[in-house]
Amino acid sequence: MAALSIYQHTALVSATSRNVCIDSVSPSSLKPSSRFYQNNLKIQSFPSSQHTLFSNYAPRRAVVSAVAANSVQEVLPPALDSTSEPPAIFDGTTRLYISYTCPYAQRTWITRNCKGLQDKIELVPIDLQNRPVWYKEKVYPPNKVPALEHNNEVKGESLNLIRYIDNNFEGPPLFPDDPVKKEFAEELLNYIDSFRKAVITFFKADEMSEAAAAFDYIETSLATYDDGPFFLGQFSLVDIAYAPFIERFQPFLLEFRQYDITKQRSKLAAWIEELNKIEGYTQTRRDPKEHVESYKKRFSVQI
Repeated sequence: MAALSIYQHTALVSATSRNVCIDSVSPSSLKPSSRFYQNNLKIQSFPSSQHTLFSNYAPRRAVVSAVAANSVQEVLPPALDSTSEPPAIFDGTTRLYISYTCPYAQRTWITRNCKGLQDKIELVPIDLQNRPVWYKEKVYPPNKVPALEHNNEVKGESLNLIRYIDNNFEGPPLFPDDPVKKEFAEELLNYIDSFRKAVITFFKADEMSEAAAAFDYIETSLATYDDGPFFLGQFSLVDIAYAPFIERFQPFLLEFRQYDITKQRSKLAAWIEELNKIEGYTQTRRDPKEHVESYKKRFSVQI
């Protein structure tokens, strides 16, 4: 896959801004620092009951793969804000600019982790509520996350970035070679925006038909292959693309609408359970209560 400079594709990124984060709620546990990486924060741990994303289904067998083997525990830096100094931009270091609470950025973070690239791609979290001026001026003019600084270029748009990271860095491949699976993968990736919009309609109105149909589509898709619990059987970029949204939708719908997305959807329940065994993903996961509070503010709802 050819490297594409974000400066040459600003219009494209703007048109596909659904795959980036413009704004997000900064968790109180991640205090911004006035100096780059001044105070490191350890990855926050939550009770195992929260890690399962409310799944009450019996455990299925663990999926043993190179993806899990490549995961390492990491110390997370604090988010950089308007008082923070910039890193040494374009010094040859590969950097992934994210927000800890952005689902689009989470995709790229998961991909980095599952490829085992924690030592190859430096994580640079940005406080989207109080972002540094230098981020727009010196790093990424669209002023959004995620963005990847690599080979003296900065690239954006989460679905493009997860492919780029998979194709241009070492580690286990996360996209199939099989042409049939590849075609199905593209179909699923193209459906994500429709899935997201259908579920959000249930946030705004007491009408569940669109959201239910969207989750039924996911359930049916997960039944396509029997060589594993994931969309393509084995864990792939497709799972990475959907994971951040299902992570957020499940607890919010359960609390706000008393709607259990896994009820009568055994494939989806198993997918969630197996996803939570992959360290490259769990290292990026937030407390479900944070997602509920964030969505309450975003959609102006009271529970």
